[in-house]
Amino acid sequence: MDGFEGNTGIIVIAATNRADILDSALLRPGRFDRQVTVDVPDVRGRIEILKVHANNKKFDNDVSLDVIAMRTPGFSGADLANLLNEAAILAGRRGKTAISSKEIDDSIDRIVAGMEGTVMTDGKSKSLVAYHEVGHAICGTLTPGHDPVQKVTLIPRGQARGLTWFIPIDDPTLISKQQLFARIVGGLGGRAAEEVIFGEPEVTTGAAGDLQQITALAKQMVTAFGMSEIGPWSLMDSSAQSADVIMRMMVRNSMSERLAEDIDAAIKRISDRAYEIALSHIRNNREAIDKIVDVLLEKETMTGDEFRAILSEFVEIPSENRVPPSTPAPVAVA
Repeated sequence: MDGFEGNTGIIVIAATNRADILDSALLRPGRFDRQVTVDVPDVRGRIEILKVHANNKKFDNDVSLDVIAMRTPGFSGADLANLLNEAAILAGRRGKTAISSKEIDDSIDRIVAGMEGTVMTDGKSKSLVAYHEVGHAICGTLTPGHDPVQKVTLIPRGQARGLTWFIPIDDPTLISKQQLFARIVGGLGGRAAEEVIFGEPEVTTGAAGDLQQITALAKQMVTAFGMSEIGPWSLMDSSAQSADVIMRMMVRNSMSERLAEDIDAAIKRISDRAYEIALSHIRNNREAIDKIVDVLLEKETMTGDEFRAILSEFVEIPSENRVPPSTPAPVAVA
């Protein structure tokens, strides 16, 4: 590796997921001078990976590896192997001789959101969670640019008491300002529903995770994507590894107090504007929300098609949110 030997037949290969902390001496010509970035696979890569891990498993006729690949953007090869293994375990526990779509769906839910918990029996808490989740679904569906709803469920997973699953149309590569803002509106739909339905004093801690996500997203819009009044330039340090580190480095690098105040104000404006839209969606669609909640409380899980069928009786759904793609990929909002 010193660059002076004539060992031309020897190739040294190394791998790391922290290339930013490597000593520059390792990367000079003659050492590890050629770098290959291996990202998570695209849909074609996921199909080929699934074929490898499906060789020793039996599937029902309704299972399509192409559909599974389209539903799992962002999954690594290890994630896909884990998905099929989880599905096989579930099929065995249920006494089945082959993996069905039900096991695939449940395995994706488990990997993305965590283990399934016990359904709530307390009427008031269950009703509040139902309105919270339907608030996400309503605000997301009625905001142009948002992903369509895949399903709404009151079955707890991980730390979430309920979940609303959205279905990105394809592998996310480039995301527009409209799409990012729509996600913030949808994320605030749960808190908006609690406030409108039960009153401001009755809002709960259930929106804590939502608020963290939308704040981080609004901060990225301002400091990374140039999507605010501050202007089309990035305030992020490319060597930083997290938003907290970024902000600390920005302050340490003598950023003006005025700029810091402008950043905070821009983030707050985005969140406040999105929350007003979410509140408006809830107030203007109370009848539809009540009907959807009644059905959800009875069934505990509602598909996106069922949700849209009821909602369309009361309001016109934006065209881009009306019909989900045939091969969805779920994203959960608690």
